[in-house]
Amino acid sequence: MKRLAILGSTGSIGKSTLSIVEQFPERYSVAALAAGRNLDEFFAQTVRWRPGVVSVATEELAGELAGRLKAAGVTGIEVVHGSEGTVVCSTLPEVDFVVSAIVGVAGLEATHAAILAGKPVGLANKECMVAAGEILMAAARKRDVPIVPIDSEHNAVHQCLRVGQHAEVKAIWLTASGGPFRQLPLDEFASITPEQALKHPTWVMGRRITIDSATMLNKGLEIIEACRLFDVPPSQVRVMVHPQSTVHSLVEYVDGSIMAQISVTDMRLPILYALAYPERPASSLTFDMASLRHLDFEPPDFDRFPCLRLAYDAAEKGGAHAIALNAADEIAVEAFLERKIPFNGIPGTIEKVLASTPESHPATIAEVLASDREARVKARALLV
Repeated sequence: MKRLAILGSTGSIGKSTLSIVEQFPERYSVAALAAGRNLDEFFAQTVRWRPGVVSVATEELAGELAGRLKAAGVTGIEVVHGSEGTVVCSTLPEVDFVVSAIVGVAGLEATHAAILAGKPVGLANKECMVAAGEILMAAARKRDVPIVPIDSEHNAVHQCLRVGQHAEVKAIWLTASGGPFRQLPLDEFASITPEQALKHPTWVMGRRITIDSATMLNKGLEIIEACRLFDVPPSQVRVMVHPQSTVHSLVEYVDGSIMAQISVTDMRLPILYALAYPERPASSLTFDMASLRHLDFEPPDFDRFPCLRLAYDAAEKGGAHAIALNAADEIAVEAFLERKIPFNGIPGTIEKVLASTPESHPATIAEVLASDREARVKARALLV
């Protein structure tokens, strides 16, 4: 029985993880849950799974949750809050595996703490690896702690890398759907609305990641994440637009062989892979081979998707530039969704923040978070 701490349990990855636990009760149980402000959903999860510890965003919400649990006759559950509470969940002695799925850098401290505590991590939060990948991977290597990516592309790469040695890898190919504007004329980009950008052609995801897919900044973050997770330079990580989203990623080896991972577009599959690794339990997530009749691949248009170019530049410089890329994007996406800037104002804001970011490599999580805050201040100042 593997006992889980799920950080971000009310999000899409968190809920999908709980569905896997429900499907495999003989394999997995819930030891701790952490969420933000969605108290109704979290209360229902707490009552259903009865974890030993739960954490919410604020002290006020923690008090409200504790009161609701008491009124429902649910006892024996410790209620904590804030980033400290999330760390409590991720380092709980009885936890065997941590699912890191809190959006943004909010889950960074808890993810780092889990690694320091020797907990294997299923990483569904690319922002943690983008902002502090050097620190996280160094800690994981020192303690021999596995970090298994849940993000579908990196999960696919992880699977493909099992057939060869690191020195035999020629290139990692990340596939991208191209989002909803792959064929939209460039002169129409300035008039793109949030409603249009939130209609992803393949995946159902959160608001920020859906906009990031439309700008391909999401793929840029994945480039940086791949460099950190798999210890390769940016020149070895390449992107190919694949509208069908059937081939999730590929690994090209020096002998000319290319390994591709193909599966249904259902996040439960990479979650199950991460939870069970190195095993492969049988599941009902089968793939219809008939859908392979038509597969398209094309190189990305850097004029159409300038965020991809910015990401490669940030990947080369690393450190503060990778942190600033993610932080500035989060602020710019928020501004676009609030109709404060146009769609093409997102890469414009990011580029200006990167241009004013000095080259540095934060050595601690506190320094990473300070660099992140500084980039956000710069981004907000540009939007005034």
